[in-house]
Amino acid sequence: METAPGKSVTMATWDDAPHLSEEQKAELLEGIPPHERDARSKGIPQLGAGKIYPVSEDDFVVDDFEMPPYWPRAYALDVGWNVTAALWGAWDREADTVYLWAEYYRSHAEPAAHAAAIRAKGDWMTGAIDPAAAGANQKDGTRLVDVYEDLGLDMVYADNIVEAGIREVWTRLSHGRLKVFRSLSNWLAEYRLYRRDEKGKVVKEMDHLMDCTRYLIMTMEDIFTEMPVDVAYEDRVPMAHEAYDPLWGDDD
Repeated sequence: METAPGKSVTMATWDDAPHLSEEQKAELLEGIPPHERDARSKGIPQLGAGKIYPVSEDDFVVDDFEMPPYWPRAYALDVGWNVTAALWGAWDREADTVYLWAEYYRSHAEPAAHAAAIRAKGDWMTGAIDPAAAGANQKDGTRLVDVYEDLGLDMVYADNIVEAGIREVWTRLSHGRLKVFRSLSNWLAEYRLYRRDEKGKVVKEMDHLMDCTRYLIMTMEDIFTEMPVDVAYEDRVPMAHEAYDPLWGDDD
């Protein structure tokens, strides 16, 4: 490798770090996306093209099921005229596993239509919105985030650090702590196309729900909320043996 006069480059690998055991190296590699492994372990700056999440769908796609009402839930929102997308997650805190259970995907519609569809899933939930929504509209100076809040959505700005978010999502997928309902056809379609170009950059095409996934995972401590008791029982008539529910307490 050529360098400027008076300078040199020394490449070091994990093999040059005697304090790392083979077990520690294997554990560290598990938490690093494949396109970064050579750079991290061998000092080789290589960011090739390819899938961003090289995890088999068989490892994380599950049949839809009725989730326990005590699992906290939240949604993420990626806004735009061509496509506005929303994604809902539920968090099994005991197993630290997030289940993506519903999606919304619509183009060329007004915010009121999007907001109504989102509220229909549960207006008690908090969402994480794309921080770009904080920008003022050049036409009238309004901010999309203000429009959606006026339409009844409770939201916070998502953490939108892209590479850190990708790493966290990839780690959860590969470790079995992020599951996706089989019915999320738009999410799965995006997942199959989500990739990097020859320079290692994320290809910004058909990635609305992929962005929402990052928003959910990176902002989860701030947005996941437990379902109110009255909502959980809104459409249920307890059976005789359910006079006392260990989850919610005495109905009396």
